[in-house]
Amino acid sequence: MKIIGTEGLDGQQLGLELQRGAKFVTYQYCISILILTFRRSSDIYFVRAGESAVGKGLGFSLISLFLGWWGIPWGPIYTIGSFITNFGGGKDVTTEVIASLQR
Repeated sequence: MKIIGTEGLDGQQLGLELQRGAKFVTYQYCISILILTFRRSSDIYFVRAGESAVGKGLGFSLISLFLGWWGIPWGPIYTIGSFITNFGGGKDVTTEVIASLQR
């Protein structure tokens, strides 16, 4: 997966940002086509301390709003789940990313 938002940061700067409260998050979105419904995760986003994690996930919530709820029964279920995740600031994957970067 690609990490978006770390461009121009070296390891030391990244560590300082993480100490200040930055985190890595993914967002969910849902797309339905007739009877098929797909739930997917976005790339990983780096959210600095003080930035809005919810704001970065709005585009994925809009995708779900317009394209996700059509498939019955999973479309509405996955769409609501995507909203809950995205408006909660995304799924925090900081520990997984740090563990992967340390290898």
